[in-house]
Amino acid sequence: MNPLPITEHAPTSLEHFEYDNRVVKAFSIATIVWGLIGMLVGVIAATQLFQPAMNLHNQYTTFGRIRPLHTNAVIFAFVGNAIFMGVYYSLQRLLKARMFSDRLSWIHFWGWQLIIVSAVATLPLGFTSSKEYAELEWPIDIAITLIWVVFGVNMFGTIARRRERHLYVGIWFYIATFVTVAVLHIINSLSLPVSFLKSYSAYAGVQDALVQWWYGHNAVAFFLTTPFLGLMYYYLPKLANRPVYSYKLSILHFWSLIFIYIWAGPHHLLYTSLPDWAQSLGTVFSIMLIAPSWGGMLNGLLTLRGAWDKVREDDRLKFMVVGITAYGMATLEGPLLSLRNVNAIAHFTDWIVAHVHVGALGWNGFLTFAMLYYLIPKMWRTELYSKRLLKIHFWLGTLGILFYAVPMYISGFTQGMMWKEFTPEGTLQYPAFLETTLQLLPMHMMRAIGGTIYLLGAILMSYNLFKTMAQGSFQANEAAEAPALTKDFVPTGSDTYWHRIFERRPMQLLAGSLIMILIGTVLELVPTFTVESNVQTIASVQPYTPLELQGRDLYIREGCNNCHSQMVRPFRSETERYGEYSKAGEFVYDRPFLWGSKRTGPDLHREGGKYPDSWHYHHMNDPTTMSPGSIMPAYPWLLEQTLDNSQLEAKLKTMQSLGVPYEDYAISEAQENVRQQAGEITARLKKEGIKVAADKEIIALIAYLQRLGTDIKKEE
Repeated sequence: MNPLPITEHAPTSLEHFEYDNRVVKAFSIATIVWGLIGMLVGVIAATQLFQPAMNLHNQYTTFGRIRPLHTNAVIFAFVGNAIFMGVYYSLQRLLKARMFSDRLSWIHFWGWQLIIVSAVATLPLGFTSSKEYAELEWPIDIAITLIWVVFGVNMFGTIARRRERHLYVGIWFYIATFVTVAVLHIINSLSLPVSFLKSYSAYAGVQDALVQWWYGHNAVAFFLTTPFLGLMYYYLPKLANRPVYSYKLSILHFWSLIFIYIWAGPHHLLYTSLPDWAQSLGTVFSIMLIAPSWGGMLNGLLTLRGAWDKVREDDRLKFMVVGITAYGMATLEGPLLSLRNVNAIAHFTDWIVAHVHVGALGWNGFLTFAMLYYLIPKMWRTELYSKRLLKIHFWLGTLGILFYAVPMYISGFTQGMMWKEFTPEGTLQYPAFLETTLQLLPMHMMRAIGGTIYLLGAILMSYNLFKTMAQGSFQANEAAEAPALTKDFVPTGSDTYWHRIFERRPMQLLAGSLIMILIGTVLELVPTFTVESNVQTIASVQPYTPLELQGRDLYIREGCNNCHSQMVRPFRSETERYGEYSKAGEFVYDRPFLWGSKRTGPDLHREGGKYPDSWHYHHMNDPTTMSPGSIMPAYPWLLEQTLDNSQLEAKLKTMQSLGVPYEDYAISEAQENVRQQAGEITARLKKEGIKVAADKEIIALIAYLQRLGTDIKKEE
């Protein structure tokens, strides 16, 4: 076992200063409040998947609109505030310095809360880019960038004024998180605005998909993983009162993790239209990822070697142990899911939902709970209000995870197998997608129960912590002292270890981290954008008509891609069910891409011409009339609301600027084109006994749905 490095100071007088606990307090309260809100929305969304009435017959509360609200609230509000809470507390103590600027700390806090509030305001209203974990529109993306820079300036300013020469391992992870999240966010968010809350992605089709899942996978890596590993390296030794098991293992763990992780995104796109070389690259690096991930897990768990009596007595350490174990399970399962034979069954199913939530509820949730239980009594200088409630919370949280994950694993495996089942005669055993959906309802009910149990535990924690605050006395400015860091101190002996070049020099550490993540980024993304053969064009594929483009934007507004994929994979089971498998060249005008990540409903890429216009009209008005037993919410407002064409020309010009071949004359005649195509659809509906005005939103949506997948004919 390697002990923590000895503090390096030349003999000097002590300097007196104060730690800022006020901003830590603010982030901790925000963590609690947003955590409860995010989890509550998650329970509502889970309930909607077996009880459609929970959509509340309202366009702002459907699953398609609140599902991204849930993911953003949990990831960026709950986990994001927890990261900043843990970093602001630990950074000051590891560096023996107050934060660089109190003003920047508060700009960061309030700026982040305003970003979250803007997400709460815009996502239910349908203002979304539709990119998973990056749904917020361009003005909010800019705000995120600015606040992230404020955080970085404050962090590096604090590092510059430190009284501790050595940068502890936790700080390496904070620095890598800062630089990588900045790169991910900026590249993935590139878009061209149409209006204040509408934009189109700078990338199209296959390229957009690759960039999104390069971002999506690494948002999990560098927002949900690396900062929490840094926090683990600080709070676990503090709670256990023991040094980290192996300092050298932490070095190996850090550099190998940030280098390998950035390559693994394409494993989310196996068997899609992404080039095979990119898919294979994602798989190879995903398998390699097991080693550094488990290196971190083992370093955490082995830190507790010889301290298991303390674990039995301290429920905060139990949260840590289960959380780290969940991290190990999730980071083993992720690479296994990247194997093609496993992915063929698991992708688009609830199996992925289970996998994600083992990490989110176990790793992020439990470590956050442990940090809160550690920090609140510390800052309020008191004992925890109730250790009994702490113990109850631990068991409720653990049971909640089990009741959530196990049914979803069963549901996912059931889905994958039912979709692929054939009869002895060679026909699909379950040709109607709804047969599978109905089979899963009991598992979805159990999932909602598990989420409710987990939420109940979080409510008990909130009560316990607020009572702790009430009985204590908050210490806003905590007095501290440390020797000043002298520039003329020369390290000797083991202090000359090669890695000290990074441990003492934050800018070198920043540069090294940036180089590590840019290698994989450049080698994955650049060939996809520069080698023409990666995305072969198809002559028959044409841009969407103005009305179809409007319908596509409605599809995005309603969040239909949260339940429906648009990617028929090259499996016999899928081509028999949906039609010809999807080709890369079909998506060259899709900004953004809409391949989806799960199938609560059937794939829609070959939907065009499959049903008459009247079927879509009735299906959107009341899905159960066309599909008895359907759990899809009704969308009656689409039949009542008038289509807004005021931005139509601006949309077409924006698309034209991005390379979509819209001619100027076609843009000038767009309104007439819309009226003509809408008139054709209403005429067909009238023949089928349906009278509807040509300017209603349902007409545009029907136009888009009837276009899907019709640009190519099935190959003979």
